[in-house]
Amino acid sequence: MSIEILIPTVFRPATAGADTVAVEGATVADALAGLCARHETLQGRLFREQGKLNRFINIYRNDEDIRYLGGLETPLNAGDRLSLVPAVAGG
Repeated sequence: MSIEILIPTVFRPATAGADTVAVEGATVADALAGLCARHETLQGRLFREQGKLNRFINIYRNDEDIRYLGGLETPLNAGDRLSLVPAVAGG
């Protein structure tokens, strides 16, 4: 099933400027694996060495934070949209 991933401006150099990338996947983990397979430089920006999601990246499935759903194992349906949102810090 096709999932659309919205790419934030800061990550677009890794996707040749694309603001969305369509991937296949039954879970968020599957979709992100497909994204990273196509755009390898995103792997280090999205994940830590242990394969865990970088804590400075928030991911939303159709406006719902996956941390409150099933995390990386959150199931996806055809037409779902994932948004990658880098955390913003400042003072």
